[in-house]
Formats: sequence, structure tokens, C-alpha cells
Amino acid sequence: MATNGTTCPKPMAATSTGVFQGENPLDFALPLVIVQIILVIVLTRTLAFLLKPLRQPRVIAEIIGGVLLGPSAFGRSKSFLQTIFPPKSLPVLDTLANLGLIFFLFLVGLELDPKALRRTGKKAMSIALAGICLPFAMGIGSSFVLQATISKGVSQAPFIVFMGVALSITAFPVLARILAELKLLTTDVGRMAMSAAAVNDVAAWILLALAIALSGTDTSPLISLWVFLCGAAFVGLCILVVPRVFKWMTRHCSDGEPVEEIYICATLAAVLAAGFVTDTIGIHALFGAFVLGILAPKDGPFAGALVEKVEDLVSGLLLPLYFASSGLKTNVATIQGAQSWGLLLLVILTACFGKVVGTVVVSRFCKVPLDESIALGVLMNSKGLVELIVLNIGKDRKVLNDQTFAIMVLMALVTTFMTTPIVMAVYKPAKKGRTYKIRTVQRKDPSSQLRIMACFHSGRNIPTMINLIEATRGIKKREGLAVYAMHLMELSERSSAIRMVHKARNNGLPFWNKTMQSDSDQVVVAFEAYGQLSHVQIRPMTAISHFSNMHEDICASAESKRAALIILPFHKHQKIDGSLETTRHEYRVINKKVLQNASCSVGILVDRGLGGSSQVSASNVDSTITVFFFGGPDDREALALGQRMSEHPGITLIVVHFKADPNMEGRELVAIDMNSPSPGDSKTTDKEIIDAITQKVTKDGSIKYEERVVKTSSETIQIVKEFSRCNMVLVGRSPEGMVAANFGLNVVTEFPELGPVGGFLISQEVSTNASVLVLHQYGGGLRPVSLEEEEASTDGTETD
Repeated sequence: MATNGTTCPKPMAATSTGVFQGENPLDFALPLVIVQIILVIVLTRTLAFLLKPLRQPRVIAEIIGGVLLGPSAFGRSKSFLQTIFPPKSLPVLDTLANLGLIFFLFLVGLELDPKALRRTGKKAMSIALAGICLPFAMGIGSSFVLQATISKGVSQAPFIVFMGVALSITAFPVLARILAELKLLTTDVGRMAMSAAAVNDVAAWILLALAIALSGTDTSPLISLWVFLCGAAFVGLCILVVPRVFKWMTRHCSDGEPVEEIYICATLAAVLAAGFVTDTIGIHALFGAFVLGILAPKDGPFAGALVEKVEDLVSGLLLPLYFASSGLKTNVATIQGAQSWGLLLLVILTACFGKVVGTVVVSRFCKVPLDESIALGVLMNSKGLVELIVLNIGKDRKVLNDQTFAIMVLMALVTTFMTTPIVMAVYKPAKKGRTYKIRTVQRKDPSSQLRIMACFHSGRNIPTMINLIEATRGIKKREGLAVYAMHLMELSERSSAIRMVHKARNNGLPFWNKTMQSDSDQVVVAFEAYGQLSHVQIRPMTAISHFSNMHEDICASAESKRAALIILPFHKHQKIDGSLETTRHEYRVINKKVLQNASCSVGILVDRGLGGSSQVSASNVDSTITVFFFGGPDDREALALGQRMSEHPGITLIVVHFKADPNMEGRELVAIDMNSPSPGDSKTTDKEIIDAITQKVTKDGSIKYEERVVKTSSETIQIVKEFSRCNMVLVGRSPEGMVAANFGLNVVTEFPELGPVGGFLISQEVSTNASVLVLHQYGGGLRPVSLEEEEASTDGTETD
């Protein structure tokens, strides 16, 4: 290629012809950017794994990874920089990074609900304003110090605004992640922090737009005014037009039907077009995407499809490139000497003082306890991606030099890193001091209110769960039934975890709470409709956790709501051919941990479609429920629940009582069970509860009692098969007595969490479509749950 006398680098071709043609793939744009992407992802994911025990958000790992790849660490090797990140490759890397950033900011806008901002209470609004004003003022003060030392010659007005914005930002997505990790989403601190951070986020974007408008290279103030006015006009036009277009699109996207590709493509093209317009105005392309995200519908199939199509590619693949691009501009080595390190310390202390003190003072005026006030202040001080966006724009606009940029990046890293450990140290959510005495279904006063926590993973569990609640509500003069419907959701690394946060913020509140926008959530609608028709108190809840500690959320919520029974779905679901298929093995681990740690009774529901695949109205209920009674507290719990179900006019209860023949086989092997009652036995003996049932055997047949004397385990098996042809079977997890012991010795238990009878009922030996509810009665810690057999036999795995 002919060259002139300039030293411009040779442009990179897109692809190479291969090493066999004598070409180095790293000299071409596509192979090089592939290597860069792989390196960034491997490094940031490794760091995220290493930081996970410290409960740090992933943004920390991504910031550190970016800095390590830059001239601060790996980039100190010139050969590494020239090979992996040569200057001529940076435009391609920056373009991809900013493209990912545009779509990520669209997703962030999609998470922020303007209606929720309007409903923000005075307390949260006051905290948000305090968390903006004082840090902004402190940032202005810091800007004068920096201008007099390491930032001489920069334009004063934009530098002041950039510093104020950088110190006053609260990263809404990062804060949501930290609150979820610390299980504070449903606390008063979590709700206030989320509301205040949402207001803070919007204010930060407005201030950033002002800073960008002021940072133009033209010295005329009229140019900045034109930029700001055109930006305001763009936002106003979007507010008038965009919601109407999205509303038209959502009308054409029916529930249960796939969203047409044309709508997704049109939306993504509109995001890029909005970015082009704002970039042309002179603000930044990401503002257009953010505005479109705020105006996009928040719920429904259209919003879900947008998140599903965009999120994984953007958050997992493209967005880490932005941190790498930022890290390549960060050179910690520029912070040299006592003055520079002193300025870094000054900026960190200023940022912390402004946020924490401002928030604490206003919180105390609002009568928030001191520990909660300090936790709020520290939480509001967390930074993240938005902080890096501000700093990168400031550096690109020549407002921040290399040394100031490095100081501000380290400030963002330190303030975010310190959030989790400080909050854990200063704030311990107090348990509500309410009496919690009734922890079982079996009780002295059967007419007292029964509180159930019904957990579910997906919409597949809903019909059976609702039909089970309908069967349990009873019709006699009782204090009623209170049900907490808890949606178990995995806390993933996806940014849309924020969408789950909005659901959790109303944990335990009534469905008809007007501040909860639930009209497009099919799960909520199903429970809401049933609750209003049947006059059963149903409250929505959401457990957002990693699977490893989700049981803590379930157990803590059950205790705070004073539930007497937790119902968990079995980790397998029924296929069309009737066989059971594993949904996720993690669900089984959760069930085991709840069994071992719950402070009330626990039931595991094997769902085979109680009442069919849809909700059955009360007038159409026609079900037969069987209770197999061998003896012991778990069987008494099953019988107590069955007795309550028998009050429903559409339910027939069959109680099958197994008694041992005096000449039962293997008597000498199991006789010890007769003399070793469970330490958790209550005063109500098996005989007393059976006598009570026999007295209630009704003439109309709603309760039937069958007493079977068995001599061998094979007879027990036959009786179980005979009476399993019903709609639902209630069994105890750990039946007691000689018949149960003999049965357990002759039946292979693949799933000890279901016990011998429950495990047998779902085995291939029994041909039944009956749902199975296996109950374990709370024993006050005197009946420890042992699942060692399962752990030893399966070693954490299973075969289907």
C-alpha cells in the first residue's frame, strides 16, 4: 500500500487467510477481538468466583479485571499491550463496548418504573435528596482542590459538575444486587434504599446530561444551551410518541403466544436510532437508549421477550468489554507521591462523608434508628457502572486527566467494595417479637387459624397448589386459613434480577394493595382471583436467593409469618406419559435443608395434577383423599390435615389404619420400635386421635375409616396399592410402629425426604395418578431430620 509521510497506523483488515498463509490472526480485527472478549470474560468470571465468598457484586470483579488488563498490571508489559490490545484495535473494542452499553442502558431504563417513582414516600424522597445534595456539594469542594493540584488547566464549569455527579451517584442495579445478597430486600432498610436509589439514579442521569452539555469543546455558552434544549425536546417528543407505539405493540402480543420478531427488531432498531439522535445532538448515544427503556412497558410478554432476547448477550458478553475499555484508560501508576495518594484518600473520605453523613442526618430526622440510618448511608454510597460511564465520558471530553481518572476509578472501587462488610457489621435485622406457638397442623384448638406457606417454582405448580388450598380451607366456623404464596426465584447474575426485586418489595402485602402493579403477572392473578372468590387470605411473597441458601429465606419467612406448615414442591414433575422427570436437582437440596431447619411442620408435594391442570371451583370439587396411618407424630400431622380437608363438601376422606398382627413376620427385628417412641411425641397419642376419627365417621360418607391388620409387608404393599387410586394421598414422612418398621425394611427408599411410604407411592411399582403430600411434624428440635442415607447413596446425584 502506498504511504505518505505520515505515521498513521495501517488499518486492520477484518479477517485473515490463516496461519498457513503466513499471517498472524492477531493482526486482524475479528480474530483479535475474539481473543480480547475471551480473555475479558475468563478473567472477570474468575475474579467474580474468587470474590463470591465475600458477597461482592459482580461489578467489583469487572472493574478489577479491567484495571488488571490495563497499564496498571498486565499492561505494564509493552509486548502484552501491543499483542492483545494494540492501539489500532481499540476503536473496534470501544465500539463493541459502547454498543453493549447502549443496550444495557436500555435494560436499566426498562427496570426503572416512573410510576413507582411517583409513589415514593416522603421519607425515601428526603433520603434521596440528602444523598444527592450533600455529596454534590462535597464534590464541588473537591474539584477546587484537584484543580489547584493535579487538574490544572481543565475547564472549570464542566469539571465541577462532573465531580459533583461522580460523588453523588448511587448505582441502582448494584444496590439491588447487594440487598439481595444480604437478604435485606424485604426489610425497611431495603425498601427505603431501593426507593431512594431509584430517585437518585434518575437525578444522576439528568445531572450527567447537564455535565455533558457543558463539556463541549466550543467555548460559546450558546452551544451548550442548544445541546441542552435539543436534548429536552428529544425527551419531550419521546414522551408524547413512544408510549403510544409501545402500547400498540403490546396489544398485538397475546399472553402465551410468542412475540413476533418484527416487534423485537423494531424496538432494537429504535434504541439504536434514539442513540444516534442523542449522539448527534452532542449528549451521548446511551441517553437515547435509556429514555426509550424508561418509556417501554415494564410487564407482560413483550417486556419479557425484550429482556430475554437482549440481556444474556449484552450483560454476559459485551458489557464486560466496557470495563476492559475503561481499565485500559486507568493507570494506577500515575498516582505517585504523597500528594497524589493524599488526594485519593481525600476523594474517598469526601465521597463517604457526603453520602453517609447526609443520609444519616436526614434519616434520624425521619426517626429512623441509628443502625438503620448508618446502613442506609453506606448502601447509598455504592457505585457501579454508572460511575464508570460518568468518568469515561469525562475523560473522553478531556475534563478528567489520567491521574484524576485513576483516582476516581479507585474511589468507586473502594466505596463499593466496603458496602457489604460495613452493612453486615452495623446492621442486624431484628426479628419481630410476635408470639409463635402454633407450629403444627395438629393442635389443641382445631378451630384456630391455620397459616400455610405454599412455595412454588413456576406456573406449573399453581393449579395443584390452589386446589390444595381450596381443599384445606374448611367450611366450619373457624378463624380461617391464611396462605403465603412464596415464589422461589434464583438470584442469577442477570441484570433483570432487579425485576425480581420489585416483586419482593411488597412481600406479604395483600394482592389488592394498590401500590403493587401486579395485573400482568399471571401467577399473582391466579392467586388473587382465587383469594377473592373463596375469601381466603392469600399474600404474595418472593424468595430471591442463590439456591445454596434459599432455604434460609423460606425458613425465616415462615417464622416471621408464624406459619404452621410449609408446603414445598417435589423436585420432579410429571410428564405427559405419567412418569416423573427431574426439574432441577437444586430443588431437592432446598427441600432437604428446609426439612432440617424449619421451625414448623413441612410438607413435600408430589404434583400429579390434583383436580386436573386448572383451578377447580369450590362447587365442582369432587375429590377422594386417603390418609395412610401407621402411627407417630408425622402420621398424626397427616391425619389432622386430612380431617380438616374432610370438612369440604366435595371431599371424601378415607383413613386407612394399619395395625400389626400378633404373629407378624420379622416381629423380633422391629419390636424395638414399640418401646422407643419418638422423643417428639405429644400428649395426644395415636389411640386418642384414632378414637376421635372413628367418632366422626359420618353417615353421608365424607369420612370413611378402614382398619387393616397386616401380617406381612407384602400385605401392607397391597393395601397401599389398593387405596392409592384416589386424587391425593396424605402420608407421614417417618411413620412409626411395627407395621411401618417392617414395611421400611422391605421397601427401597430412593428419596428419604419422602419417607418409605411416600417414596413407594411415587415408584414404578404403584400405578396411580394421585398427588402425594408427605408431612413432617415439627418436633421442637427433639426430632432431628436425618437424610444421611440419601447423601451416601446418591452422592449428590441421581438417575432417572
